[in-house]
Amino acid sequence: MKSAAAGEAASSGGDRARRVRRAHLAIAVAFAVHGAASGTFATRIPWIKDHLDLGPGALGLALACPAIGSSLMMPLAGRLMHRLGSRTALRVLLGLWTAVLALPALAPGLPWLCLTLLAFGASAGMADVVMNALGIEVEQRKGKSIMSGLHGMWSVGTLIGAAIGVPAAHAGLDGRIHLGAMAALLLVASYVVCAWVPDVHPEAGEDAPPRFALPPRAALVIGAIGFCGVFAEGGSSDWCAVYLRDVAGASPGVAAVAYTAFSCTMATARLLGDLAVRRLGAVTTLRSGGVLATCGGLLVVLSHAPAPAIAGFALLGIGISVVVPLCFAAAGRSGPNPSQAIAGVATVTYTSGLVAPAAIGGIAGASSLTVSFALVTVLTLGLVLGAGVVRPRPVAGGGEVAGAQGAARGVPAATADVTAD
Repeated sequence: MKSAAAGEAASSGGDRARRVRRAHLAIAVAFAVHGAASGTFATRIPWIKDHLDLGPGALGLALACPAIGSSLMMPLAGRLMHRLGSRTALRVLLGLWTAVLALPALAPGLPWLCLTLLAFGASAGMADVVMNALGIEVEQRKGKSIMSGLHGMWSVGTLIGAAIGVPAAHAGLDGRIHLGAMAALLLVASYVVCAWVPDVHPEAGEDAPPRFALPPRAALVIGAIGFCGVFAEGGSSDWCAVYLRDVAGASPGVAAVAYTAFSCTMATARLLGDLAVRRLGAVTTLRSGGVLATCGGLLVVLSHAPAPAIAGFALLGIGISVVVPLCFAAAGRSGPNPSQAIAGVATVTYTSGLVAPAAIGGIAGASSLTVSFALVTVLTLGLVLGAGVVRPRPVAGGGEVAGAQGAARGVPAATADVTAD
């Protein structure tokens, strides 16, 4: 009898472990699909600019719309998860995000382009919140850090999207054909992969999250750290090549290496970041990343030659790679309404990504790019000083973290499974 019971228990435990592994793989692929849509769109921005004959100012206005749409609509993601369940919510939002990818190329003019990009950003932002909530759910079920790796998969997705988009652009492929084909492909991929993500539902009688509410205080504190990291990320990715050319005197080809170094080191560090978190803990990992990023920023600011500047941007990429994953993970553990906290952190970080490139340019216009990156360096120092906000909070009864009952729920109690439809 004991042997049979032990065998059944072992079989049940093995089945649960397989379901969790499958859920981990599914949410990782969902992150990659989301990133691939972003990377695909980025490669066709020049085509859209030429197709609609947009000037720099008009294009800048249009490209601000995705961040505006994301910031406005992300607070609704928790309510949508409450109403539909996490699996259906992700399927709807990720499917909408990939489908809307086709629309910017079809816009007949600037007003319609802005409207399509508002929808593009809104669906992307809400899908981002649901993905991160589900990632935290799977992380808690596995009992070990996976969020950095998930964000690494997003970076891999952007590289895949770019790897397809760059040859298409060089070949002169019409953007409407390219974006339409990629939208269809990613829509199918999103539908298939969402069948395997955890399906989390609120218990009967639980109140839905508010449509709009101020983020909880804990989310604002965590978001401040995320703001520092994303400001450094957005400023570096958009301005590193310009810095190499105008300040370090590099040729255009060498200047492009700075962006490649920054992006590749960030993606690689994110894929390896979970190992650092498991070995060192979240606080030490974030603080160490802040030290590396600060050293990289100093190298950029103090050097006026291409090689050390490229090395500095590579260090920046490594150092800030874990900021966003650790901030989302901390938000998911920060209180009784994890999805609201995640949405709050996401809103703050998206806002940082919106203002960073403009702030870098404005400061450079008033003084110099060197002063702009001195500000970036100061903000990376904030990661060192504020790393304690991502510390897991002990709870009564020996639990490891607050909010460990399910980040995807958006409410204190819920039921969930990790089986497929």
